[in-house]
Amino acid sequence: MTTTPPPRTPLGSLPPREHLRLGQSATVLDVVIPVHNEERDLEPCVRRLREHLARTFPYGFRITIADNASTDRTPDVAARLDDALDEVTAVRLEQKGRGRALRTVWSLSEAPVLAYMDVDLSTDLNALLPLVAPLISGHSDLAIGSRLSRSARVVRGPKREFLSRMYNLILRGSLAARFSDAQCGFKAIRGDVAERLLPMVEDTGWFFDTELLVLAERAGLRIHEVPVDWIDDPHSTVHIVRTAADDLKGVWRVGRALATGGLPLDRLARPFGDDPRDRELTGVPGGLARQLVGFCVVGGLSTLLYLALFSLFRLGMGAQLANAAALLVSALANTAANRRLTFGVRGRDRAVRHQAQGLVVFAVGLVLTSGSLAALDAAGGTASHGTELAVLVAANLAATVLRFLLFRAWVFPDRERRDDLTAPPHPSHDRDDLTRSAR
Repeated sequence: MTTTPPPRTPLGSLPPREHLRLGQSATVLDVVIPVHNEERDLEPCVRRLREHLARTFPYGFRITIADNASTDRTPDVAARLDDALDEVTAVRLEQKGRGRALRTVWSLSEAPVLAYMDVDLSTDLNALLPLVAPLISGHSDLAIGSRLSRSARVVRGPKREFLSRMYNLILRGSLAARFSDAQCGFKAIRGDVAERLLPMVEDTGWFFDTELLVLAERAGLRIHEVPVDWIDDPHSTVHIVRTAADDLKGVWRVGRALATGGLPLDRLARPFGDDPRDRELTGVPGGLARQLVGFCVVGGLSTLLYLALFSLFRLGMGAQLANAAALLVSALANTAANRRLTFGVRGRDRAVRHQAQGLVVFAVGLVLTSGSLAALDAAGGTASHGTELAVLVAANLAATVLRFLLFRAWVFPDRERRDDLTAPPHPSHDRDDLTRSAR
């Protein structure tokens, strides 16, 4: 069949979470089944899923078969089901990749709640309604089935169990992921969230799920987890070693992008909700309290770095030169850390200019600290190393308030942070590419 994309609103911050207005959409849930050479399992899976949804799901639903480059009779089976069942739609993609299939179908779907599950139906279908209910109610942005939850009941071999747990430990250690099961083929997402999140996901294969979840979590979106009953399919065609290698490459790529600020996650910022505690106070600059905390933390760490460098440089040079060198290095680190952590500026745009402005702020600190050392020398006598450090700490504290004001008002003004929030998406992931890939 031919599918045309629905009209979309411009990308920007997400709307507040709220209960879906179900009367405005005939199809509330679109369940995608990505398949590749699944002629044997496809029909019984689709018929069983349709029967379950018709019996238990109280709203309109659709089942979309996303065939990605099958070479057996899978396209014929999908077409036959499309013709025979009103709630079933078949989509054919000429390129292989589960992530590509999901991104394409989800991007073109008009349903407010999007889900997917593996064709083998390893997960008990009774978990489907608990999976999507928090998305319908507005409580959560994404939902995942978890086989690693304490209350989950799982039947599978020790090899898969070991690999699954090791993979999730890697995610927790390298990407600081807090969700428990990235690979369970049983997930759902709100349509408005998918609209903004999918263009940022690069992977087109098995790592698609993990990348989607990591980006969502880093952007502050809420992920709901549902313990599932899961029985391993002994006839699974997934190549474990190759998939694991691809996943590790994906972990490295995403981790590097997060570390360098290459992902515009501020584009997924969500405005305040209806809770009175979330409302802005009149007369208080936005984000001031959070910025003060971040600035103090970064400043404390920078001071420790500065003092350590000064002590190191002082072994081979005079106090003034050691002070200048230590302050220069710590100033560069301080500007970069405040840029990313305190004021939320991501990406490389204007990074050089920000460092140049930071060096001007550094010059203010240099004048204060150098002047303090000069005053100490003028007082007469030879000051101990401890006295020098005490004077430098006092001078740095005196410069801290001025440095924060300069950062907030001049180096990282509110206007620039707002520009980062409304920056256009990367052209390599626009919706036209997704539309062309479905043809």
